[in-house]
Amino acid sequence: MTRHRVSMDIGGTFTDIVAYDSKTQEYRATKTSTTSGNLSHGVLEGIDALIEDLTDIDFIVHGTTQGLNAFLERRGARVLLLATAGLEDIYHIARGSRLELYNAQYRKPKPLLERHDVVGIRERLQYDGSELTPLDEAAVRAAAWRVKNEGYGAIAVAYVFSFKNPAHELRTRDILREELGDDFTISLSHESAKEWREYERTSSAVIEAYTGPVVRNYLLNLETELSNRGVSVPLHIMQSSGGVLTAQSARQRPLQTLLSGPVGGAIGGEYLTSILTNSNLIGVDMGGTSFDVSLVINGTADVATEAVLEGLPMLMSVVNIHTIGAGGGSVAWVEAGGLRVGPRSAGAMPGPACYGRGGVEPTVTDANLVLGRVDADTFAGGQMKLDYHAAESALQKVGSELDLNLIEIAEGICDVANSQMAQAIRTITISRGIEPRDFSLVAFGGAGPMHAAFLAKELGIRETVVPRFPGAFSAWGMLQGNIRRDFSEPYFHLDADLDRAAMSSTLATIEREALASLESEGVPAENRRAEHSVDIRYESQEFVLTVPLRDAAEPSDEEFLTTLSRRFADMYEDRYGHSTFGAPIEIVTLRTHVTGVLDSAPQHRIPAADGSEFPHETRKATFNREELDTIIVERDSLRAGHTFVGPAIILEATATTVVPPGFRVEIDSYGSLIITLMEGRGSSL
Repeated sequence: MTRHRVSMDIGGTFTDIVAYDSKTQEYRATKTSTTSGNLSHGVLEGIDALIEDLTDIDFIVHGTTQGLNAFLERRGARVLLLATAGLEDIYHIARGSRLELYNAQYRKPKPLLERHDVVGIRERLQYDGSELTPLDEAAVRAAAWRVKNEGYGAIAVAYVFSFKNPAHELRTRDILREELGDDFTISLSHESAKEWREYERTSSAVIEAYTGPVVRNYLLNLETELSNRGVSVPLHIMQSSGGVLTAQSARQRPLQTLLSGPVGGAIGGEYLTSILTNSNLIGVDMGGTSFDVSLVINGTADVATEAVLEGLPMLMSVVNIHTIGAGGGSVAWVEAGGLRVGPRSAGAMPGPACYGRGGVEPTVTDANLVLGRVDADTFAGGQMKLDYHAAESALQKVGSELDLNLIEIAEGICDVANSQMAQAIRTITISRGIEPRDFSLVAFGGAGPMHAAFLAKELGIRETVVPRFPGAFSAWGMLQGNIRRDFSEPYFHLDADLDRAAMSSTLATIEREALASLESEGVPAENRRAEHSVDIRYESQEFVLTVPLRDAAEPSDEEFLTTLSRRFADMYEDRYGHSTFGAPIEIVTLRTHVTGVLDSAPQHRIPAADGSEFPHETRKATFNREELDTIIVERDSLRAGHTFVGPAIILEATATTVVPPGFRVEIDSYGSLIITLMEGRGSSL
């Protein structure tokens, strides 16, 4: 009888695996080193470490970084772009950035293809989707000849106004498949992003074509490997939106997987709000390479309708995540007489100096080891022994350049990294009118709990939560996800001209089609849900806010426009600090997302403490240039109700939690560490 639910999350340094045993109702987690040359190797190694017989798996989900890595490392497919003749330069002209208008050092983002990789195809649709110029099919066949003879690996097709009428793009794909075969990667802009804004839609199609072959090949290989090992259930893939899809669907829409790795933590945060007292959470995921910040607002992950990666836009639903290059492997260096940390990372190989793999540059992990905040013998669950002397030597080289001793440079590195991470949190909160002090900080990732209390103090956040398996929390969050599909429909109408009945009818049609699409995901009808929203702007403005609707029938209400205007004005006030209720507004896009509710692995309660004592030892660790007696405790030794005050270091297989002086720790009934700053204790850490 199958009984295991499994999730896998690949990071820059480690691959995290979480398994839930429905028979014992227990979770297990492990880490393996990420194998950059063959990512599936680390995944399979981790699964084998947790599950003896892979035929016992009844659900498996994966957050993949293959597409993202191919994009960041510029090793995707060579793409040929087919564009409407006369408008071939849309992709390279791009869109001017007003934010960079006075930045003398601004450099335009480098596109994924050159100008000579764009072919103009004679065709033209009008703004309403009616045909102005028929498709030149001979030109499409000539483009296919170029593909075969010049070594292109994928094609993106982006015609003007195809979001209103996809006929020319669909016919183009039919011709290309006749010439190139059904397996060749072809990305159509109206499928990548059925939205207005020609440049952003074209960019979305190009990115999908560029990363598509890499993602498809990886998923096919992983599915084959899992099948060969006895896994009979379909592989599911986490989407950038926080929902999951079968790998078969993900291969058809690879763009949706581009940011799937980091979003599991946000979905885990959603679930945590059901067992915490605060429904507003800031999630911080610090791994070996990067620091990711996400928000859960009123119990729901913050999802945007557009993302920008290295200056290139993508129109798709995506959990709003702000990422900087700050992780345990971030390298410390000196520039212009000042200490810098990151964004360059030592990665998994050679890794920090203390890994003993040949690295000689000091990193954040080396600094924490020297400060006594990392245990050299139990790091990463004891999978590796850290070399203190190698870390010491690496730190001293940088410290000597700044005339700092070993402890001063170690704490300086941590202080600089903490400052950068605190600023990243401000970017996604304060810059949007969100007050961090109203939120709880949820720390995860292998290094997140090590720095979280320092960040909370700097930002004035009272409560920090370290969930169970923090180093594998993103993988754990994937087990709480549901099937999700997103649909959009351009719908330009001023409020004064809006036909409410027609709008309601359009939403109902989208809902029927969207719910029916879940059939291919194996979701029974009773588990399907639909939610609607609408993009709105003030008349003559450019950018929009996405306003939720009650249901598809709401536009039929007589008071709908007043209600909608009020919602929009309230959201505008929250975002920008002012609004003009009653001013003309314009509806731009209708949005529907459907959810297929899956069985989730429940959170496991831990036994209650039978007293205040718990097994621990005491050793020295450094805080604020001073060696202090510090509690060292294994997390598995703690029970619900146990409390203690810092300084303390809590050890477990997937992460280390550092509790500085002046903080209090309480273990809740689900095993989470609730860390709070004690009133009136200490002004510095």
